[in-house]
Amino acid sequence: MVDVTIQGDRAVFNVEGMHKLWSFRSRIDIPLTHITGVDADPDQVGVWWHGFKMIGTDVPGMFAAGTFYYHGELVFWDVTDLHKTIIVSLEHERYKKLIVQVDDPKATAVMLNAAAGR
Repeated sequence: MVDVTIQGDRAVFNVEGMHKLWSFRSRIDIPLTHITGVDADPDQVGVWWHGFKMIGTDVPGMFAAGTFYYHGELVFWDVTDLHKTIIVSLEHERYKKLIVQVDDPKATAVMLNAAAGR
C-alpha cells in the first residue's frame, strides 16, 4: 500500500509496512510538473505484464512490488489488490509509470490530476 500526499509542488508516494521490504523503496518524491496523467482503471492494470523484475518481489497472481523493466522503460509497482490501483504516468523521471495501490483510487487520481493541473 502507498500513501500519497501533496507537499508544496511535489507528490510524495510513501510505501507502507512490509511493502518497503518487498519493493526496496520507502518513498518516491515527484515534482507535480512531471506527472502527465493519473488513471484509476483496474481493468487496464490487470492485463499488463509486470515486465522483467529488476529489484523487488513478484508473486504472480498475488502481488508485485519493486522496479520492473517494461518495453524499454522502468515501471514501479506496489500492488496486491488491482481494484485499489492507480497508474501515474511520468516524464523526466527515472520511472515512466508508478502503478501503486492506494486506499481510494478515484479520490487519489482526482487529487493528483488537480494538483498537477490536468
